[in-house]
Amino acid sequence: MQNHFELFQLPARFDIDMNALDSAYREVQGRVHPDRFVNASDAEKRVAMQWATRANEAYQTLRNPQKRAQYLCEINGVDLQTESNTAMPMDFLMEQMELREALDDARSDKDAAALDAIDARLRSERKSRLAQVGQLLDAGDFQQAAQGVRALMFLERFGDDVQRAFEALES
Repeated sequence: MQNHFELFQLPARFDIDMNALDSAYREVQGRVHPDRFVNASDAEKRVAMQWATRANEAYQTLRNPQKRAQYLCEINGVDLQTESNTAMPMDFLMEQMELREALDDARSDKDAAALDAIDARLRSERKSRLAQVGQLLDAGDFQQAAQGVRALMFLERFGDDVQRAFEALES
């Protein structure tokens, strides 16, 4: 079975041409869209629906930089071990504790400006980590990239907590 990159005839790299992805997706969808199979047999309709679903999933994975990074690790034989491997570098963990304390303080003080500052810091951290992970992936260092992807997953969960804090302020 072909991987997502092969499905869209793109090189299996982190740094991909988004216009080429969009164009390839539209082309694949055009070939397998259920509307083209109205007069087909049930089996053909089912296969077309499976292809359309697969194309959607592949497109969503490749459009999202973090999901694309995870996928590249996986197709290159690196299990991210997200459930079992929570070991992170000490400086990263200390930074996470610092951010969590700042978030707790901002929540209890109902301080929107502090939440904005935390959110900005988090966005900046995610952007720089993603760039680093992308370079590692495109250089073929999938083990190191996997460590970066796990860090991004931590940051994403923390970002969800920050968004909930914003929502709590608004209500």
